[in-house]
Amino acid sequence: MTTTIQQSGNQMIALFSGRLDTAAAIPTAEAVKPLMEAENKEIILDCSQLEYISSSGLRIFLSIRKEAATLGSKVIVRSINADIRQVFVMTGFISLFEIQ
Repeated sequence: MTTTIQQSGNQMIALFSGRLDTAAAIPTAEAVKPLMEAENKEIILDCSQLEYISSSGLRIFLSIRKEAATLGSKVIVRSINADIRQVFVMTGFISLFEIQ
């Protein structure tokens, strides 16, 4: 699992690649800390290369959303595959995030 963060103007883009499972959650949580400190930004969670997400991964996404809201930032989840979309639907996350 790798997480790459790029900043472009008012956007911060996090590209998740691989399986965001319990084992990957701790290093991923550390890698996304800059997103949780971003004020007045558009935060894109690019899941185009994400193969799987566990409940630990969902908690990370929820933490990003919560912190972003307190700092005036907006979170968009982009390019989720059918399996991850199903997880978002079953957990209710589909209504918590803007999905593109």
